[in-house]
Amino acid sequence: MSIRKPKQALYEQFAIVAKALGNPQRLELIEHLAQGARSVDLLATKVGLPIANVSQHLQTLRRAGLVQAEREGKFVNYRLTDDTVLSLFASVRSVAERHLAEVDRIVQGYFEARDSMEPVTREGLAARMRDGLVTVIDVRPSDEFALGHVPGAINVPLADLQARLPEFDPDREIVAYCRGPWCVMSFEAVAALRKRGFQARRLEDGLPEWKAAGLPVEVTM
Repeated sequence: MSIRKPKQALYEQFAIVAKALGNPQRLELIEHLAQGARSVDLLATKVGLPIANVSQHLQTLRRAGLVQAEREGKFVNYRLTDDTVLSLFASVRSVAERHLAEVDRIVQGYFEARDSMEPVTREGLAARMRDGLVTVIDVRPSDEFALGHVPGAINVPLADLQARLPEFDPDREIVAYCRGPWCVMSFEAVAALRKRGFQARRLEDGLPEWKAAGLPVEVTM
């Protein structure tokens, strides 16, 4: 079958992907799926939306080729199609950070107020871990930690941090990470640790970016 206007036809397909990304709730779902495969029910719990709404969003992402569905027994789990989806998400974030004044206002008003120090790079953290210089904590929920985490990291969900402070050596630097570069939990963890006198910094991004960079990941499931 011949196509009279192939470029226009291609752009129409590209627009399907762009449209799928044009919703904050779907972007949040992509962030969660970057941690690992998830059922509709669990995603609905994590993002605080009705199951029917989450299902509709996932179908939109699936039609755009951004997620895949896999049946496991009675359950259907969704996952990102591949690492290019994470790269696309990062590109959208990067453009917004560079060119939208409102993004800069939010970053300065919330994130930089909690962590004005330069974050630790992935390469820097890997080197410091090899030299035994840091304690690495993963502040994501335990189910996300089980799907994959930085080797040697300790799972300390943010809600448990205060109770577990006695476990940490006050003379040893702590590096916290969670779902991605703007994951609130790592910022809150670093702020809480510094308030208690610990040397604390955050990783520049999160577990999905660490994994996509080809760095080793442990699974405890």
